[in-house]
Amino acid sequence: MIDVKKCLADCEEKMEMSVLHLEETLSHIRAGKANVHILDEIRVNNYGVPSPLNNVAAITTPDARTIAIKPWDKKMFPVIEKAIIDSNVGIMPENNGEVIRLGIPPLTEERRRDLTKQCNREAEEAKVAIRNARRDGIDKLKKAIKDGLSEDVEKDAEADLQKIHDKQVKKVEELLAQKNKEIMTV
Repeated sequence: MIDVKKCLADCEEKMEMSVLHLEETLSHIRAGKANVHILDEIRVNNYGVPSPLNNVAAITTPDARTIAIKPWDKKMFPVIEKAIIDSNVGIMPENNGEVIRLGIPPLTEERRRDLTKQCNREAEEAKVAIRNARRDGIDKLKKAIKDGLSEDVEKDAEADLQKIHDKQVKKVEELLAQKNKEIMTV
């Protein structure tokens, strides 16, 4: 017989993973402010080993429009610059021999709208994943009726699953609203 609490916990975990994935994805979307997370995907050749940028340099944001990258090894300057140019960050690095600076350009109104559309798509994907987790849980509960689970317990579990679903969708909506506000703020 199915363990109802375990089934609900598994569904909730899948839903929470969808929310965490959305949070991670939204953090990589550039909102016109300096954010070190836009460099997370960049890998540099560190003596033959592809390494994350933050493993070979200190990355800071001295002000709202600048990201400063200070390599720990002077030989890494050209490697880091090339990796940034080849990436999809879309910002030309400036090297003064001590620090590589990335000047974050202000976003145009059109670019802001495009970014909010991208965020909306990501949020919708997260909602679909949450709905799929709910559907899978409901299917397991319905199959459990055949294995001897009472219909009352199944209905209660389904109601609990709906509450979990609603809570996770609300989190997605809040993350989306927060990111859209951040993007649209000039």
